[in-house]
Amino acid sequence: MSALPATARLLACAALLLPLAAGASEHRYRYDTVHSQILFSVSHDGYSRPFGRLHIARGWLRFDPDDWSRAATELDIDLASLDMGDPDWNQAVLEPRFLDVAKARYAHFASTGVERTDDSHGVLHGELTLRGVTRPLDIPFTFNRQARTIFGMHTVAGFSATAMLDRTRFGLTTSTGSIGRNISVWLEIEAIREDRTRRPESADASQ
Repeated sequence: MSALPATARLLACAALLLPLAAGASEHRYRYDTVHSQILFSVSHDGYSRPFGRLHIARGWLRFDPDDWSRAATELDIDLASLDMGDPDWNQAVLEPRFLDVAKARYAHFASTGVERTDDSHGVLHGELTLRGVTRPLDIPFTFNRQARTIFGMHTVAGFSATAMLDRTRFGLTTSTGSIGRNISVWLEIEAIREDRTRRPESADASQ
C-alpha cells in the first residue's frame, strides 16, 4: 500500500513534465548546411578586401520565436571548405602559418547567452575556438522569419548575422603588414526544426 501513493506521485510528475518536454522539442533545430553560408572579407595590402566562403559542418539551435531567453546554439565550421576563388590561394590559407587545418580543421562556436534588442534583432554572446584558441565573440543578428517550407516538408527558422574578428587574438599573426588583422564576417543561416524528441547532438570541434 505504501508503494502505490509513491507510484502515483511519480506518474503525476511525469504528466506535468510531458508538456515541457514537448515544448522543448518544438524549439530544437539542426542547421541546414546546404542553405547556410559564412562569408568573410579581409584587406589585401590595402588594395581590396577579397571575399572567402566557409560552410557549417554541423550544429544545433534552440530557439523559440516568442521567448528568446532560452535560445542557445553550438556549431562547427569546416575550415577545409575554404573557398577564396583560387586553389593555390586556398591552399596557402590552409597552411600552418594561417588556419593550420591539418591540426584544427574545425572552428567551434558555443553560445553563452542571447540579448534581444527588439522584435527581430538581438546579439548572440558566445565563445569561438579557432586554431585551438578560445575567445569571446558577440554576433549581432536579425531573425528573418520562421515558417513551413512551400512544400510543407519542414519548419525553418532563418537568420542573418555579422561579426568582426581580430585574427591576431587567435594566433593568426602572419603577414600583418600586408593582410588585414580585422576580418569582417557575414552569416546567412537556415535551421530546420527537429520534430523528433531526441536531444540534438552537440557539435564537437575535436572530430
